[in-house]
Amino acid sequence: MNIKEINSAIIAGNFTNDELTSIGDAIKFARSRLTNQIKFTIRNGSKVSFTSSKSGQTFTGTVEKVAQKYATVATPVGRYKVPMNMLEVV
Repeated sequence: MNIKEINSAIIAGNFTNDELTSIGDAIKFARSRLTNQIKFTIRNGSKVSFTSSKSGQTFTGTVEKVAQKYATVATPVGRYKVPMNMLEVV
């Protein structure tokens, strides 16, 4: 099942509130797992890229600091505090 089919099933489905809550909890769990996977693969000095949710622009930079949920990334334009699940190792 691809993402379009999943989205269509959720939108067109007649789910109860409990079922929708369960879907939301599954998404939160998957996002948390992704954050942990990325957190263990990057270190200070790692090259990463991310796409800004505000401008849609993709930035590439170097990790300066790794916290629990965020990483500080230095780019040619400036420093950004980026959620781990938005980072991709270059």
